[in-house]
Amino acid sequence: MNLSEVIEELVRERGLDKAVLDSIIVEGMLAAYERKYPDLALRADRDTESGAVLVEIKKQVVSTVEDEETQVSLKKARYIDKALNVGDDVWVPFDGTIGRIEILRARQVIASKIRAVEAKAVYDEFKPREGEIVYGVIHKCERGGAVVKIDDALAFLPRSLTSPVDKCTVGYSVRALLKEVLPEPRNDNQLVLDRASEAFLLKLFELEIPEVFESLVEVKKIVRRAGYKSKIVVVSNDPNIDPVGTCVGVGGSRIKPILKELGGEKIDVIPWSDTTEEFIRNALKPAQIDRVEINGSVARVWLNEDQRSLAIGKMGQNIALASRLTGYDIQLMQSEGSDVSDDFATSDDVEVDID
Repeated sequence: MNLSEVIEELVRERGLDKAVLDSIIVEGMLAAYERKYPDLALRADRDTESGAVLVEIKKQVVSTVEDEETQVSLKKARYIDKALNVGDDVWVPFDGTIGRIEILRARQVIASKIRAVEAKAVYDEFKPREGEIVYGVIHKCERGGAVVKIDDALAFLPRSLTSPVDKCTVGYSVRALLKEVLPEPRNDNQLVLDRASEAFLLKLFELEIPEVFESLVEVKKIVRRAGYKSKIVVVSNDPNIDPVGTCVGVGGSRIKPILKELGGEKIDVIPWSDTTEEFIRNALKPAQIDRVEINGSVARVWLNEDQRSLAIGKMGQNIALASRLTGYDIQLMQSEGSDVSDDFATSDDVEVDID
């Protein structure tokens, strides 16, 4: 197979530009010759008809040749260009040969430059989509995560950026946030995906709920423990729109596709309030709160004993997320008439590492 056939095959298989490939192959072959002949002035080009790489050497025109490698006689030079005179420089065909080591060098240079061209093409295509939801198919499952095929490119979804309920099954479709597009591959990965962040949940809301996408309903804040529970605070920019009802939908019709995408992760949609006490009440739902008292960074919350487990939530999720959402250290206190004689719990007491 000559160079023309190699180039045509690369154009078909990888979709690379033919002119770019021509340049890469010429550079690779020139690097091979320069490795063996580092002291000579060489240049290379490709004969498009034969497919061969033509290598030339620069020589000085002299009346009497003393160094065959760097000089050429005036008589021979004028076969190339009749206008040449003694002292001029001229490029003439180079008849030196290269061996196996130099050919290996050429292959390394060509492979490296092709990878660089492919990396730039991926970067140019996907960089504008960074921070958006992308669709792909799981190509391979690895110990550290999943390789996902997006169009003709491969992306990596690290295990650390997946939900505990996510499963890796080859051939299954997947939606994820395009978290980062690297200029060059890192550990063979150039596109990094994410399904565990608050940003991914926000983009799902924008996809599924037109009012959120159009900013008629604004998402003020999200806190999340992927696979377990999330709390999302919303506010309406239109007095005629109920932000919570709009996001949940009739019978949960609007939020159900999001819950399904997240594998059943619970989502509390909370209305925004300018009043700190009311915001903390809403953040602790579904628990019913009697009273809230703010003291610096601490929020003391009074509630009945039968509301305690709801406020804390399974494995401490509810109170921990409410604390993160509001920015206050929440302390649960007994309401008057409760049978419990001490404060129930704090957000620090019940927060458990479940990631």
